[in-house]
Amino acid sequence: MTTADMHEVRDPELPGRLLTIERDALIPLLRARPEEDFALATAACPGWTVRDVLAHCSAALIRVVEWRFEKGVFSPESNDRDIAERADWTNARVVDELERGMTEAGPVIAEAGGVLDPVALGEWVHAGDVREVFGEPGVYAGDGLPYALALLARVTREKGHLPLHADLDDVDEPLRLGSVPGERPPARYIGGSATLVRLYAGRPLAGERYELVGAGEGELNIFG
Repeated sequence: MTTADMHEVRDPELPGRLLTIERDALIPLLRARPEEDFALATAACPGWTVRDVLAHCSAALIRVVEWRFEKGVFSPESNDRDIAERADWTNARVVDELERGMTEAGPVIAEAGGVLDPVALGEWVHAGDVREVFGEPGVYAGDGLPYALALLARVTREKGHLPLHADLDDVDEPLRLGSVPGERPPARYIGGSATLVRLYAGRPLAGERYELVGAGEGELNIFG
């Protein structure tokens, strides 16, 4: 399967593989950080600390594992409640819950038929948010990037997102994102994969070099 065709057929195991790869990289990193690092502010999620991001991620995954989706779930208000419920937890307990969620959510997402696939992609993006705060390499990249790109292509197609043709500096094959072109011609992106992820996730772009023709930056955000 070429990169251009990543979005044609859903691989139900893909979200779980992405979560497993990210778990194996992120959890040891978190366990090695000093306690004060969990209180650092995040640029990608204004108003949230590293701990808040991790608590949100762990809560979202445990909801998936336990199939708890009450009305308004994943709304800003729901996310804030999830974080508040973990306010008196130790950082280690938050990380433990996150590890459990990243381990157990994959099979549930696989069986959900695609509706929960964006959760795995969002978790991977949030891991990049944390890496950026820590000054770690591989922000929105690393071993999970090929799986994240495949998932991004699939999610944007399912959402009926605007069509975009991406020529990536670090991937041999072009990547097609979004729905089948209609009256609007596909937008065109030239640049790195990590920057493309930033655009679709609505993350800071300061210093990033790329070309985007036929669409505005804000039109690509799938999480906003």
